[in-house]
Amino acid sequence: MKPHFESTDHHNPAAFAPPRLSDDAVIQIHDFIYHVLDLFESCYGDQIHRFYQDLSGHSLTEPDTDMDQDDPPF
Repeated sequence: MKPHFESTDHHNPAAFAPPRLSDDAVIQIHDFIYHVLDLFESCYGDQIHRFYQDLSGHSLTEPDTDMDQDDPPF
């Protein structure tokens, strides 16, 4: 028997119908997820920060080579 919360559309997260949980369970899961995220960021936070900093730096410093430089944008 297929669980009621299993999605047949794996590309659409809105198709996921989560199971009903008690208030206590929701808080425990919420706190666990944040704890895991904190641990992950404490291990990999420098890399995450560097990635986004490099990404934003490239968009500010490298010209868009697809655009004709003599063609005005409007």
